[in-house]
Amino acid sequence: MDYLLLILCSIFALVSGSSTTLQISSFDEVFSHLFGDNNLQVLKDGKSVHLSLDRRTGSGFLSHDLYLHGFFSASIKLPAYYTAGVVAFYMSNGDIYEKNHDEIDFEFLGNIRGKEWKIQTNIYGNGSTSVGREERYSLWFDPCDDFHQYTIRWSQDHIIFYVDNVAIREIKRTESMGGDYPSKPMTLYATIWDASEWATNGGKYKVNYKYAPYIAEFTNLVLHGCTVDPIELLSLQCDHETSSDSIVPMDRVKMESFRKKHMKYSYCQDQIRYKTPPSECVVDPKEAKKPKNIDSITFRGHHHGKRHQQSRLESF
Repeated sequence: MDYLLLILCSIFALVSGSSTTLQISSFDEVFSHLFGDNNLQVLKDGKSVHLSLDRRTGSGFLSHDLYLHGFFSASIKLPAYYTAGVVAFYMSNGDIYEKNHDEIDFEFLGNIRGKEWKIQTNIYGNGSTSVGREERYSLWFDPCDDFHQYTIRWSQDHIIFYVDNVAIREIKRTESMGGDYPSKPMTLYATIWDASEWATNGGKYKVNYKYAPYIAEFTNLVLHGCTVDPIELLSLQCDHETSSDSIVPMDRVKMESFRKKHMKYSYCQDQIRYKTPPSECVVDPKEAKKPKNIDSITFRGHHHGKRHQQSRLESF
């Protein structure tokens, strides 16, 4: 009975988006330098990292291991002032599956002083980049002022994005999605790079290097999932609690409230882009009306480089 209670408590902690019961990773033990040489700085505590963007380069890091499902989290403080640099915290396997990769993305789209940051979530499965599943949101805080926690919880049937333990988006795997649901082992990435061409108000506002370097700060990094052999692509270790994929009712109420107040764009509501919404779209009646302050968005080709495998988009 005590063992069952322990398992249930572990599952509840994951369901609520909390990483407090999970081990915070030491950078060198679980991550490697991706690009940007000295623009990546590991702090003395060994568990915090600064990624900077200047005229010369951005920077990034990636996990040593591949994962098939799990709980992935970081506390992030975003750079301020005039930046169209994109800070990304995401999972991808584009280096292994060049033409049929999977992705689960948190993207932070930059800002101009006095204006709010917008964040974007997105997924791809099996190279399905022609069907973007982007959503965009404002936040109820200034992400430049302090650290806030951003979490991806990925299981066989659900993907849930959290901000400060508040679920902001749930993606349920449906039969009609087929291979569009991310289902192959992925690496965890964090990057910062110059996306002046498209990120901030459709490319209207560029990175102003007068304020460089732009520094994105990462701490409280948690990787808790099923590790996979990179050669055989078979699971090496998997904790059962990572498979829990439901949201408790109280958290669902919080998610609905967030989406009502802060969602600025959803692909399921984009009738210009999709005359018929993708098959998995079941729009909540509370979200059905297009927000008055929504930006019309047009999407174009996707660039999937090793440094940043991100979708590109801009406003009309």
